Amino acid sequence: MFQTLGIGHAFSSFIWLCGPITGLVVQPCVGIWSDKCLSKYGRRRPFILAGSLLISVSVILIGFSADIGSLLGDTKEHCRTFKGTRTMAALVFIIGFWLLDLANNTVQGPARALLADLAGPDQRNTANAVFCLWMAVGNILGFSAGASGKWHKWFPFLLSSACCEACGNLKAAFLVAVVFLTFSTLVTLYFAKEVPLTFKEPHRISDAAPLLEDQQLNGVDLSQLKSDMPALHGASGKNATGGHDGDLMHVTSKVEDDQSNGFNNDGPGAVLVNLLTSLRHLPPAMHSVLIVMALSWLSWFPFFLFDTDWMGREVYHGDPKGSLSEVDGYDQGVREGAFGLLLNSVVLGISSFLIEPMCQRMGARLVWALSNFIVFACMAGTAIISLISVGEYSNGIQHVIGGNETIKTASLVVFALLGFPLAITYSVPFSVTAQLTADSGGGQGLAIGVLNLAIVVPQMIVSLGAGPWDALFGGGNLPAFVLASVSALAAGVIAIRRLPNLSSSSFRSSGFHFG
Repeated sequence: MFQTLGIGHAFSSFIWLCGPITGLVVQPCVGIWSDKCLSKYGRRRPFILAGSLLISVSVILIGFSADIGSLLGDTKEHCRTFKGTRTMAALVFIIGFWLLDLANNTVQGPARALLADLAGPDQRNTANAVFCLWMAVGNILGFSAGASGKWHKWFPFLLSSACCEACGNLKAAFLVAVVFLTFSTLVTLYFAKEVPLTFKEPHRISDAAPLLEDQQLNGVDLSQLKSDMPALHGASGKNATGGHDGDLMHVTSKVEDDQSNGFNNDGPGAVLVNLLTSLRHLPPAMHSVLIVMALSWLSWFPFFLFDTDWMGREVYHGDPKGSLSEVDGYDQGVREGAFGLLLNSVVLGISSFLIEPMCQRMGARLVWALSNFIVFACMAGTAIISLISVGEYSNGIQHVIGGNETIKTASLVVFALLGFPLAITYSVPFSVTAQLTADSGGGQGLAIGVLNLAIVVPQMIVSLGAGPWDALFGGGNLPAFVLASVSALAAGVIAIRRLPNLSSSSFRSSGFHFG
């Protein structure tokens, strides 16, 4: 929608900077804060409720940004004829978009943590698969809404002089999404029972402690605590004033006092510093995981940024700021791209059931490497499709019988195929990280935060560089997809050569059984 407001293609990628910024700061902070939340309603549910409310507000801002911009002084010319930039509408859209990403990060961390709390350690791999499945269901519903171009007909009262058909479709779909979100949130809050955390209940060390060999835990020397334990067990010959009991009580009291003030040490700056310093204490194999993860996401983000725009421009040869026929072609391509993402989500949901048995038989290393090789082939396929489609169009033979339809079908096949490696990317790296850091003496929550660094840094690179990089080569999406294919190939090669061989038994669970 942002390109219909006059925001240029080269600048649009900068808007996505909100993702890595909020992911870098908000998600780790919210995760640690929810670990220590003392609300009577539980640790996770208050954050899920607050994030869901913020999501509702942000999507309404995005959907009504054109109307709000008109009220704030944008042009009064009808949206069918005006092709310039609507500055106030674009500003409202960007604010809503940033709020949406902040809200998503507020919900996702506590939601995953709540799932892990309810599932327990023996079923976390199955819980991740179920999480991936329901995420696919949500994607299917969302992309089904985006693939339909009839929302403005079903809700004609949402159209206005500032908001034409494409805007009306988005506005109506967002309002329906708010209804679904409200229902889902109420179900979660009602059925997901949590035991409130109390001041005297010790917090989970692994959620906020440094990752590895750091013997200091919130200012208390763990070696001192360990040295006091044998004295306590051997104190049968000592009376209560022998000193050992008092020393242990003093240490335990200090731990509890420091934990009760945990929020003072869990501000955004402190969390970020803790994440960066934890890089020094990672298991050696985790450095390879971070490299593969970063390259994997460097290959995914160009697709996430420009998938529907690619369909509208390179496959359907439309232009959101061109003639009426070009605008219609672009809108049709975007809707077809949404349908491709629907197919992608269906494949993702089906694939979520296959990951566990594949990891048991092949090993996580080969499964992850395979996913990157598939991404490499698909990204290279998008580049080839773009070259053929643009070449035919520029030569005036784009309407050769079967030619255009073949290109469209090939594009949808690429969308669908990418669902399989996406399911792997959403689950296997987190299971690998959990296994590598399980015996590290603490840091599961922080380890996921460190893994998140390997996601947000590539997103920053793509957000800052994709638009100018594409503009340098004529404003198309082809250069970004070439970069994605090279990154995916490098990720697959490094995964095979550097990732450790992990025990396949770690991917078994007591929940679902396959095969």
